[in-house]
Amino acid sequence: MKTIALIGATGLVGQKMIQVLEERGFGSFELIPAASSKSIGKLILFGGKEYKVCSIEEAISRKPDFAIFSAGGSVSLQYAPLFAIQGTVVIDNSSAWRMDPNIPLIVPQINGSQIKDTDLIIANPNCSTIQLVMALAPLHQKYRIKRVVVSTYQSVTGTGTAGIAQLEGERAGNSVSKVYPHPIDLNLIPHGGDFDEEGYTTEEMKLVNETRKILNDATIQLTATVVRVPVKGGHSEAVNVEFYNDYTISEIHSLLSQISGITILDDPGSFLYPMPLYAEGKDDVFVGRIRRDQSQPNSLNMWIVADNLRKGAATNAVEILEFILQYKIR
Repeated sequence: MKTIALIGATGLVGQKMIQVLEERGFGSFELIPAASSKSIGKLILFGGKEYKVCSIEEAISRKPDFAIFSAGGSVSLQYAPLFAIQGTVVIDNSSAWRMDPNIPLIVPQINGSQIKDTDLIIANPNCSTIQLVMALAPLHQKYRIKRVVVSTYQSVTGTGTAGIAQLEGERAGNSVSKVYPHPIDLNLIPHGGDFDEEGYTTEEMKLVNETRKILNDATIQLTATVVRVPVKGGHSEAVNVEFYNDYTISEIHSLLSQISGITILDDPGSFLYPMPLYAEGKDDVFVGRIRRDQSQPNSLNMWIVADNLRKGAATNAVEILEFILQYKIR
């Protein structure tokens, strides 16, 4: 029986990982749920069995086949190498390893083939990056992307249970502990992560740097604005793309429809377009409002929506695991 350690098993993404693992047929695997000291001893139901949450050190000592991390960058930096050194394949959901040139940054539908049998740490991209590159990759291959301008509308679930608690508490009129510097209910906050000296945030720069790495093209010019919105269903992105080569809208539809994991919702006459309310609980990336940018040649506008807890985190991590097992990389 193969074993999977889940680091951060009691968190919001960790719980979604458990759900997705069960949905995708991993219930027969033995689970080793690990978390911080305050959660040790809690019971987690998986595959019809109860498992006790243990410490990360104990999870390492049990030498699992795989370890999925969803516990923050500092935890991943400290413990992922300790799993890897004993042969455990680590799939890390934090930002710790994403820009390491020796660590593959993987969206299986796009670049799963980059995983080698010697790779023991594999990085899961940022949630906003995943849905963006799912739509950009086939278009880049066909028309070559020159420039991308993206504005995100990010769900409070991206901040975990604390983000949900602030939104729900404010909506109910209760006094709440604030994870955001301003009220989030009935508000938009143009701020995700920490600001750098040039006024960009870490979340914005993740979109820039990770997209270039995944698409294997450092020449792509990309600029981003991240906005937190009072939504729980998923992240949305308004994307403007300039290509080196021209296209037709029918070609765009055809290319995107051929990618497993993309669903096109694009019939404005019937008010059909992607929305987080529709995307919540689903694994696909939804693309709509596909239209030519009339202000500039070879340019396109799109609206991209996905459940950030699923495809943006848990599902992509599990799909990496599936890819490894399917192609017998380990």
